[in-house]
Amino acid sequence: SIVTQLIDYKDKENTIVTFYLPAVHCSSCIWLLEHLYKINPAIYSSRIDFLKKQATLSFKHADVSLREVVECLSQIGYEPLISLQDVVKEKSKSVNKELILKIAIAGFCMSNVMLFSFPEYFGLSGLEKNFQYLFGWMNLAFCIPSTFYCGKEYFTSAITSLKHKHVNLDTPLALIIAVLFIRTAYTIVFDQGPGFADTLTALIFLLLMGKWVKQRTYHHISFDRDYRSYFPIAITTLQDGKEKPVAINELAIGDRLWIRNGELVPADAILMKGDAWLDMSFVTGEAEPQQKVLGEMVYAGGRQMGEAIELEIVKLASQSYLTGLWNKDHYKTNFKRKNFNDDIAKYFSIGVFVIAFSAIAYWFYQGDSTKAWSAFTAVIIVACPCVLALSTPFTLSAILSVFDKKGFYVKNTDAVEHLADCDTIIFDKTGTLTTTETATLHFSGFLSSEEQLLVVSLLRNSSHPLSQHILKNLGGSKFYEVEGYVETPGKGVRGLVNQTMVYAGSKSVLPLGIQPDDTNGVHIVIANTYKGCFKIQQEWRDGLQPLIADLKNDFDLNILSGDTNKDEQQLQQFFPLQTKIHFEQSPMQKLNAIIAKQEEGKKVMMLGDGLNDAGALKQSNFGIALTDNINNFTPGCDAILKGSSLKHLPNFVKLSKDGLSIIKISFAIATAYNCVGLYFAVQGTLYPLIAAVLMPISTITIISFTSIATRFCARKNKLS
Repeated sequence: SIVTQLIDYKDKENTIVTFYLPAVHCSSCIWLLEHLYKINPAIYSSRIDFLKKQATLSFKHADVSLREVVECLSQIGYEPLISLQDVVKEKSKSVNKELILKIAIAGFCMSNVMLFSFPEYFGLSGLEKNFQYLFGWMNLAFCIPSTFYCGKEYFTSAITSLKHKHVNLDTPLALIIAVLFIRTAYTIVFDQGPGFADTLTALIFLLLMGKWVKQRTYHHISFDRDYRSYFPIAITTLQDGKEKPVAINELAIGDRLWIRNGELVPADAILMKGDAWLDMSFVTGEAEPQQKVLGEMVYAGGRQMGEAIELEIVKLASQSYLTGLWNKDHYKTNFKRKNFNDDIAKYFSIGVFVIAFSAIAYWFYQGDSTKAWSAFTAVIIVACPCVLALSTPFTLSAILSVFDKKGFYVKNTDAVEHLADCDTIIFDKTGTLTTTETATLHFSGFLSSEEQLLVVSLLRNSSHPLSQHILKNLGGSKFYEVEGYVETPGKGVRGLVNQTMVYAGSKSVLPLGIQPDDTNGVHIVIANTYKGCFKIQQEWRDGLQPLIADLKNDFDLNILSGDTNKDEQQLQQFFPLQTKIHFEQSPMQKLNAIIAKQEEGKKVMMLGDGLNDAGALKQSNFGIALTDNINNFTPGCDAILKGSSLKHLPNFVKLSKDGLSIIKISFAIATAYNCVGLYFAVQGTLYPLIAAVLMPISTITIISFTSIATRFCARKNKLS
């Protein structure tokens, strides 16, 4: 049904839905929409994606229906565009057509008004004075559609914000449009002059052109983020009974997925096989697992906790939806930075009003009403907060685009700032400094073909790199069902396979009484009988030595490994002498080590394999999950990094630091623009039309500077 396709998630109490809201256009819109709970408490969470003009709403469906949610949005001026298309870009085309139509009408009105105003511009002759009254009324006629159709959005936005006791960025613009129209109508109707029809129509045309320029830029950034880059994680599909990794953007409806313990469900699907216990905290923020039965819907964003399950996709994976979940507030709240954009609308609009009314009062006091209105109008138009507000998001979005193309997917712009702040790096070893892609495997012991089948049937449920490497080497297309599957992160797994208890992992997960002499490797116990040990000689990642050489001068380097100390001597050859190396660390010990560093005032970057280091990655100031063709994404991390791109880590850090410098420079440019503009505006020497022309020019200047500077820094850091 239509409702089913609109809904992102639904359980017994909660519903989550995402709407496309064409009317969203400024930071004040975000403020209003994110405070929907004040209008209707049943809508307890609302999150806005400004670039895509999307709102993700969470509500209690027992207290408010989906229809009532839509009506609530419509009443405050943000009517959703209901469409079953998943791709936001397809939905935005119709909205762009409406804006272009408004620009065309505004341009037509402006050109005709200026045509009829030529006699005024060049001085009236006796003959032309006879037509002055007629031309005035024709100009007023063109002002009506320009004001009340093309400029309608400014009025509705301002009225809506004032209803909710909030001043947004459109309020001063709506005021000046209203003042210009009223003054023009008054002077023309009472034959007191030509009014300001040319100023009014040109202002609306230029404001709409500025909006179009910004929309096109936002569109480009959003397109770059959604279509040129996807989570660099692979989803295991079942094709003719065989497992095959597939990129998330290549999944199709009807594909069968094999989701192992700890892995994320990438798309809405039906449970076809297995015992599903799903941690939905990624979606709802609540950690209590939910059980699903065969044939029941499993929503994207759930994490399987237990044996592997088989799913069939019924709705395509949405990159934007997963990214939205990743950026939810219940992750990384401890380190959220507050930037200039958070309060810009609230204080800037008030400041503009104060300056504008001060200017008009001063010039009226001086007895110059013409300068008074000119100063009032110019101040409101030229004092553009956009150039200030755009500095940070445009620079950091450009950096995200560079990162994406190099296999480094950072979740948002705030995280880029955290990356630049880091002064300490903690590495996991297995799957981070090493790779199992080219590792060699040796088994000391003996396994019959039946016992091998028991082992692979158990390991098939685990996404740990060592489990996957053993599984790949032993092979097999036939597997037994597993009951009572338990996985201890970083230690091992156990389960009842074909009525036989099987253990695989380190000594700590083996049954009491079985203590092998060798402490290293993956030990196998079947039916309380020790069968032997898999020794895996992992390869160090390419470029590890130059990577450490680049990092050691700028960072405090540390290693926290869950493995034994068998590789300690080799690690000491790669890392400087002062590096602290700790082995046999549990996930909790890794977490505590990071907390200890942070208590010393350190800003910690953690690199791990995702699933086994989830707690440490979440606690760190900047957590990176490394991936090698597996689904090891964890919502607590700040970035996903392809294993092959680890060698570029120093370059990523340098570019993030350069980005903060670019922001400071662009902020200085934007501040200078506002100061110079206001200096001339308050004197009444800046004609309002010139101010309206400067608005889009200033925006284009900031966009161009940040784009060019970012590209230069990317080339300087060898990332382009």
